[in-house]
Amino acid sequence: MVNYLNFEKPLSKIEGKIRELNEVRLQDDNGSISLNEINKLEARAQEVLANLYKNLSTWEKTQVARHPDRPHFLDYSKGLANNFIPLSGDRSFGEDKAIIGGIAKIDNISVMLIGHEKGFNTETRLKHNFGMAHPEGYRKSIRLMNLAERFDLPVITFIDTPGAYPGIGAEERGQSEAIARSTDRTLSLGVPVISIIIGEGGSGGAIALAAANKVLMLEHSIYTVASPEASASILWRSSEKAELAATAMKITSDDLKKLGVIDEIIDEPLGGAHRERSQAIMQAKIAIVDSINELSSLSSPELRKHRREKFLKIGRDL
Repeated sequence: MVNYLNFEKPLSKIEGKIRELNEVRLQDDNGSISLNEINKLEARAQEVLANLYKNLSTWEKTQVARHPDRPHFLDYSKGLANNFIPLSGDRSFGEDKAIIGGIAKIDNISVMLIGHEKGFNTETRLKHNFGMAHPEGYRKSIRLMNLAERFDLPVITFIDTPGAYPGIGAEERGQSEAIARSTDRTLSLGVPVISIIIGEGGSGGAIALAAANKVLMLEHSIYTVASPEASASILWRSSEKAELAATAMKITSDDLKKLGVIDEIIDEPLGGAHRERSQAIMQAKIAIVDSINELSSLSSPELRKHRREKFLKIGRDL
């Protein structure tokens, strides 16, 4: 069952008709439904899809970034890596399933993968807390980054979170301190760090894993200091202004590439990563391998300097 977004309603009608005709054709012994008729509708559906995604507004891109069928971290860890071995716990408080990490191989290159996981249905979304990490999640990330540096493994992070968990328990256990330390550790690593915004990149919960040598971003992802709804509530005292806030904040991949906040945009299949998940994952894999090869010649001091200059430049240019 396809989950259509609000702006995809014209497409849903056509594709619904195609499914209906295919079902009738399978049960029709008289051949009253011609294949040619279905082919025409499929061509029309592709045309409508291309037109819809040709000039998406910022708010429409926000909806695509949040699509429930969009590939998440576990999809990427299975699709682009071999022998992914998850490593759990922060060795201090407990295991946070909103952030998952472990060792894997990508095209025979040993790497450390760390990423937010939102879940794909009600049960798993609750299990992973909708990708909103607690302090122990960020402390686990620091532990895995230390391990990666010890064994000279490039760190690949996958960002997909509306923000760090804002609950009382998380604040009591030092949420802001954990985010700050994770950001600091990402900046200070002596191995290549590559981050990919695969869905939502929200607030400090995202930057804690995204202070990288190279920040990549899927075409229809968003990266923002706060969610559009939260920003609208602060600025206009109404979350109904979220669409206006999204546009004003420049949160799309095109906007952020122009501003120099990200380094590269990874093209998505027509209709978004959720329509052709395998293709989207393969596009990400190509970009990751290219980035590893690009950074592999740099020494540890050079990698730290590269990272430092990259983020200082953003501040100077903006």
